[in-house]
Amino acid sequence: MLSPCVARCGLNDEDYCMGCFRHIDEIVAWRDASEAEQAAIINQLPARKAQFADAENQHILSRAKWLEAEARLAKK
Repeated sequence: MLSPCVARCGLNDEDYCMGCFRHIDEIVAWRDASEAEQAAIINQLPARKAQFADAENQHILSRAKWLEAEARLAKK
């Protein structure tokens, strides 16, 4: 399944991307997620977009944030 990335990455204070509305953990794990897991995430995106309609990018999706998420996911 294709990634919902729109190349407008920027995280809010809860670590959701304000471009594609995935959580940083979902972005990092996307490549290894099953199609069913990816579909479940995609199904949540319209509700998240509505939830964060007035939110702004607060943080750049940095390498440090990415590595932090990778480490968190490796512990699962």
